[in-house]
Amino acid sequence: MYKKVNRNEKRLIRHKRIRKKVFGTSERPRLCVYKSLKYIYAQIIDDEKGHTLVAASSIEPEIKSRLSSTKSIEAAEYVGKVIAERAKEKGITKVVFDRGGYPYHGRVKALAEAARQAGLEF
Repeated sequence: MYKKVNRNEKRLIRHKRIRKKVFGTSERPRLCVYKSLKYIYAQIIDDEKGHTLVAASSIEPEIKSRLSSTKSIEAAEYVGKVIAERAKEKGITKVVFDRGGYPYHGRVKALAEAARQAGLEF
């Protein structure tokens, strides 16, 4: 009959559907978000070349040391701010946001809004 699909498999199906439309170029790379139960990760990717240009996550020691918890909205905001600063250093100002199949609220929304406030346009 039908195969039971768990929560993460459903997210991956949504992510594939989003990726059909969201594509990062060298002028406008893709800001991709992944979150686990403990950490949140963000990457800026040029899909034409297949290269990660900038990355930040709450697992990095210098970011982790400044946070009280790595799985909070505060951590997501800080990672968003750091990814935006690192992108500006590389000359990246405009990106396409890829929420990774996650709903746009909570930690994903906090990361996106912090990146916008720090200077990224999307």
